[in-house]
Amino acid sequence: MNNITLEYPYFLLLVIPFILSEFLCQEKNASYYMPHLNIFTQSKKSSAIFSILLKWLITLSAIIALSSPYEKLQTINIKKDGLDIVLSLDTSESMRQYGFNEDNLSQNRWEVVSLIVEEFIPKRLNDNIAIVVFGTSVMTASPLSFDKKAQAKIVQHLNIGVAGERTALIDSVAGSVNILKNSKAKSKVIIVITDGEDTASIIPLKVVSNLVKKYDIKIYAIGIGESNKRLLNQLANINGGKSFYARSKDNLELIYEAINKLEKSKIEQNKIIMKEYFYMYFLYISIFSLFLYIYLKNRFNN
Repeated sequence: MNNITLEYPYFLLLVIPFILSEFLCQEKNASYYMPHLNIFTQSKKSSAIFSILLKWLITLSAIIALSSPYEKLQTINIKKDGLDIVLSLDTSESMRQYGFNEDNLSQNRWEVVSLIVEEFIPKRLNDNIAIVVFGTSVMTASPLSFDKKAQAKIVQHLNIGVAGERTALIDSVAGSVNILKNSKAKSKVIIVITDGEDTASIIPLKVVSNLVKKYDIKIYAIGIGESNKRLLNQLANINGGKSFYARSKDNLELIYEAINKLEKSKIEQNKIIMKEYFYMYFLYISIFSLFLYIYLKNRFNN
């Protein structure tokens, strides 16, 4: 109730002619002296005072209703124009190798990658994210979803070899395109990470390249270990993406941070001011008081 204001404040000026008429146009009745009428005059006087109060209540309530009091209720309409992102993760047998994290040599490549991906997912608040894993075959671990907590848990429970021991990198891109092809998002992105040569893909690179262009998808290709730099460059260059190479955990964290900054979601805020009107309450008071005034007037006159 802090933002209550009047839509038509000039109606309050109507109180001036009412006050003037009340004091300047009083009804004058002839007076007669009649003894022993104290009891009657006292009751009549109290009813007259009540009638005057009712008259003021009727008028002031009606004037306030005409001035239309309302409260401003400000809301913010947030328009989120998010991206559709597929995280394509290599779970082949080569991801079992150690030494990628110099601070913890007991961690294998997959353990490092999965932790960084878990941290990356919540940062994409306004985006739809899907998760694809690939080895010898390609599997969809999560379809496009806004549920970041569920997706982080899915990544936690993924294991090396879940999709086979070999590496089907090109097929994984084809599987990611299949998820994004019906997307209505303005921006569609595949972030693929791998640590080796493509040894299991069936779909030719040219076919995948045509699909990426057809559906206007950008690819960010990340290589670790003995990855095929030439192939990663080819994938990234299909439609204006970028390729990266990480030699350590620290490098990989910086790469995901860079991608997070490159692919920003568009957020627009529009202020909407809504009004809650209160004139009807004063109108009800005025009408009720008017009926009561008429009733009392008729009763005492009779």
